[in-house]
Amino acid sequence: MFEKAGEMAGAVWTALSENGAMSAKDLKKASKAKNDKELYLGIGWLLREDKLSVEGDEKDPVFSLK
Repeated sequence: MFEKAGEMAGAVWTALSENGAMSAKDLKKASKAKNDKELYLGIGWLLREDKLSVEGDEKDPVFSLK
C-alpha cells in the first residue's frame, strides 16, 4: 500500500505540474488513477507533505501545486 501511495503521489504531482490546477475529475483522468480511492491516496500523500493547495468546496475541490 505504501508503494502504491507513492506511485499515485508521483502521478498526481506530474499531472498538476504539466496541466496546472485541476478538478478531482480531471486529475483522476490525467493521473490515470483506476478509481477515486487511488486518486485520493496520492492526494493525501501530497497534502501530508504540504505540496498541494486545495481551492473550491468539499463537493468540487480544485487542486494545484504549492
